[in-house]
Amino acid sequence: MRTVIRTAMVRAWWRGWLFSLAGALLALPPLAVALVSAPPGRPAALRVAGFALGFAVVVAVMALPGAARRGCVRLVNGLLAAGVPAPLEPARSPWAGRLRTAAWLLLHLTVGPAVAFLTLLWMFAGLTLPAAWLGDGGDVAVLVGTVPAPHGWRGAWTLPAGALCLATAGCLAAWSAAALRRAARLLLGHGPAERLADAEERMRTLAVRNRLAQDLHDSIGHTLTSSTIQAAAALELWEQDPEAARRAVSTIEETSRAAMDDLDHVVGILREEPGTARPQATLADLGTLAGQVRAAGASLTLETEGDLARVPATVSREAYRIVQEALTNALKHGTGTGIRVRAAVREGRLRLEVTNPAVTPADPDGLPGRRGHGLAGIEERVGLLRGAMSAGPARDGRWHVDVDLPLRSSP
Repeated sequence: MRTVIRTAMVRAWWRGWLFSLAGALLALPPLAVALVSAPPGRPAALRVAGFALGFAVVVAVMALPGAARRGCVRLVNGLLAAGVPAPLEPARSPWAGRLRTAAWLLLHLTVGPAVAFLTLLWMFAGLTLPAAWLGDGGDVAVLVGTVPAPHGWRGAWTLPAGALCLATAGCLAAWSAAALRRAARLLLGHGPAERLADAEERMRTLAVRNRLAQDLHDSIGHTLTSSTIQAAAALELWEQDPEAARRAVSTIEETSRAAMDDLDHVVGILREEPGTARPQATLADLGTLAGQVRAAGASLTLETEGDLARVPATVSREAYRIVQEALTNALKHGTGTGIRVRAAVREGRLRLEVTNPAVTPADPDGLPGRRGHGLAGIEERVGLLRGAMSAGPARDGRWHVDVDLPLRSSP
C-alpha cells in the first residue's frame, strides 16, 4: 500500500511540474510580444503597462479559436486529472466560453512559468548543496549571493537543507497543481448557458429513449401476443388440420421477423447507426396490421373515413402505435372475436375507436378495470399530441378505447 501511495504521489508531482512547464512553453509567444511592447528607454510605468498589455492581448488572441478551449481541457485532464467536461458551444453566449478560456490561459501562462522556475531553483539548490559538501567544499552561488558549504562536519547542514529544498520543490509543484485543478474546473467547466444546453440535450435524449422504449414495448408486445395465440392454434390443429397449423407457424415467422426489424431499428438508433433506420409505420399500414391480427385467428373489422394520407406524419405514426397497442390489449384480454377498428378524419381532427367484447362485466361505477402499461402508453402518446382519450367498458358490454387527436397544434 505504501508503495502504491508513494508511486501515485511521485506521478502526481511530475505531472504537476510538467503542466507548469507546459505553461512556461506556451507563455513564450506572448512573452516575446510583451518584451517588444516594453522597449528600454521609456519610463518604467509605460514599460510595465506596455508589457502587461502586450501579454494580455496575445493571450486573448490565443483564446479566440474554439480549439483553444478543447486543447486546454485535454491538457488539464491528461496531466492534472481535473475531470473537466468536454466543452459545448451554446449559441446563446458564444463569447462567454472565450472569455473564460482567456482567463484560464492568463492564469496558466503566469503561474506555470513561475512554478516551473521556482521548482527548478529549489531542486538545483537541493542537489547542489550536498554535492558541494561531499566534494571539496566551497561556496555555492544562489541567485545574487553565495552560500558556504565547507568540507567536514561544519558543512553537514547541507544534507537536511538539501532535503528541505527538494521537499519545498515537491510541495510547490503539488500545491500549484491542486490550485490550477480547481481553477480549471471553474474556468474551463460548463458555464450557465452550457449547463442549460446540456440539461436540454439530456432531456431530449431521455425523451427519445422513453419514446423508443414505448415503441419497442408496443411492437414486441403485439408480436408476442399474436405469436402466442398462433402457437396455441397450431398445437390444436396439428393433428386435425396440418395445413392450417402450417399457416399459423408461417404467420408466427412473419410477425417475428417484423418484430426483429423493429428491434434492429431501435438498437440502430441507440447505437447511432443510421444504416439500420427504416420508415416507421403510419395509418397507411393499418391494413397490414389488421391482416396480422386476422392471421392470429381473431376476427377484425377495419373502417376508415376521410383521407388518412392528409394526417400529419407525427400524428399518423403515433396513431398507428395507439391502434396497435389497443389491438394488443384486445387480443390479450378479450375473446379475439368481434374486434372493430375505426379511424375517421373530419373537421380537422382524427378520431380512433377500437372496441371488442369485454371478458368481465363492467364495474358498478362504470370505471375501467386495472390499467396496465398498454393504456398508460396510449395515454402518454395522446397527452403529447394534446388529444383526449377514454378507455373502459360501455353499456353495450364491449370494451371501448376512444381517442380524439387534433391534426394541427393549437395556437
